[in-house]
Amino acid sequence: MNLLNPKTEAFAHLDAASRDIMKNTIAFFEQKGKAAVKHDDQERIWYADFLEFVKNNRVFAQLLTPSAYGDGQTRWDTCRNCDFNEILGFYGLPYWYTWQVTILGLGPIWMSTNEAIKRQTGRLLQDGGIFAFGLSEKEHGADLYSSEMTLTEIADGDFRADGGKYYIGNANKAALVSTFGKMADSDEYVFFAVRTDHPNYECVKNVVNSQNYVAEYALHSYPIREGDILSRGQDAWDSALNTINVGKFNLGWASIGICTHAFYEGIRHASRRRLYNRYVTDFPHVRMLLVDAYTRLLAMKLFATRASDYMRSASESDRRYLLYNPMVKMKVTTQGEEVINLIWDVIAAKGFEKDTYFEMAARDIRALPKLEGTVHVNMALIIKFMANYFFNPDTLPEIPRRDDPKNDDFLFRQGPTRGLGKIRFHDFHLAYERYDSPNLAIFKKQIETLRSFLMQATPDADQAKDIDFLLSLGELFTLVAYGQLILESTRIHGTSIDIIDQIFDFMVRDFSKFALQIYSKPSSTETQMKLCLEMIQKPLTDPARFDRVWNGHVLALKDAYEMNP
Repeated sequence: MNLLNPKTEAFAHLDAASRDIMKNTIAFFEQKGKAAVKHDDQERIWYADFLEFVKNNRVFAQLLTPSAYGDGQTRWDTCRNCDFNEILGFYGLPYWYTWQVTILGLGPIWMSTNEAIKRQTGRLLQDGGIFAFGLSEKEHGADLYSSEMTLTEIADGDFRADGGKYYIGNANKAALVSTFGKMADSDEYVFFAVRTDHPNYECVKNVVNSQNYVAEYALHSYPIREGDILSRGQDAWDSALNTINVGKFNLGWASIGICTHAFYEGIRHASRRRLYNRYVTDFPHVRMLLVDAYTRLLAMKLFATRASDYMRSASESDRRYLLYNPMVKMKVTTQGEEVINLIWDVIAAKGFEKDTYFEMAARDIRALPKLEGTVHVNMALIIKFMANYFFNPDTLPEIPRRDDPKNDDFLFRQGPTRGLGKIRFHDFHLAYERYDSPNLAIFKKQIETLRSFLMQATPDADQAKDIDFLLSLGELFTLVAYGQLILESTRIHGTSIDIIDQIFDFMVRDFSKFALQIYSKPSSTETQMKLCLEMIQKPLTDPARFDRVWNGHVLALKDAYEMNP
């Protein structure tokens, strides 16, 4: 697997129509050029030119319309959507953001049983429409229990919507806004669709200082008919959470795109800059920083690619994706922050210059771990899977690479959001046993010590209530699942053993870091501290392997890509 290079990527894994979408999108940005992208970002100019391109080329219509509601040329295909996510992140987070919140706005519609509004949505996408997801509120954030948006029945089949929503992307121009609220007389949950051009819809203001329009909007006795209602009761609740399941996966791919462009720019600058009569890339510490950045970035992509296979293969009887999906949102995005930090340590003051892509990347990479549920929220979700993952494996089918051109039907009929603790996984040892390398061997020992920790020094009742303690423990669990899917992905994509061992160099270090955090917790017991010390390990240094990775994979990218001016 390679990093995305827009000027050479063939998208050979996609069908011809999908390749055209990706290549035409790249051509749009390369023709626009970096200076224009930067100008629009700095002047906070709404991306009308991009949306016009989307409309003229029916991009969102082709990518985001399930087959049943399109013209025969559409499908919702997570594999190719990942490619599109990566491209948009590569050129600028605002372009990705309008796509992302359109996905969120479409979720409750495609999950609905309201066939008329689904057909209408298909037509609106064909016309170039964008969409919005009206969930959060100013005083309550995404606390759905406390929603103050109300729907009041005033006659049989006639309703009145009142209330406000906050932090809603695209809510200035959306064709439809999927709005979450409660029935005024019963507190029953409800999703309904509103139009931004209706006189009873007020777009109050943009609440952020950026190129995006992230709105506060209000409904003032907005008339709703039965045909505008998407779902009610448990179905509405499940639609909210299942839409986030679909949408939060995209954040990791945006991070991958941002980091890839930043990496190209960073190594190109460093390889041309001379200090003390040496190129910056000749300094040993710079090589270490860039190798770490590259391997972390490649690991992000290996993991996220494999996670998409589980999403596409999901069914009522196989919901393993519900572990890997929040990890793409939580783990991949936080790794993205780490990659940007490493590159920034190399390019230093250059990272602040207003004509660089990196200046945008350093700002925007921070947003992604904080959207669609914070890292802490997603970690709390992930911990629910830990017992079955480690100690109760099941025999489940091996998931193949899923780049086939099929519609991902199950994503819009995921069903109830309960029962996460009952989800079973295949034995993670299967992935780890397929490879052998020095740092992977160290990592395997760390895993077995963690399992001993969970059996012999299980967190007591107080520790189980201590979110701070559980977050560090969850980080260790996350690393095991992260490594598992990385190894499954390397097998599919033919990744070299040098790269694998270099990836597990940083994995060993990260495992040791989180073990030290648990050791240092005020409540950690003597047994827990002893086992944490066993988990703290040093990776094996192999200068020859490091040089092969540096010369063959990292420094080789110094002239690989530069965006058109």
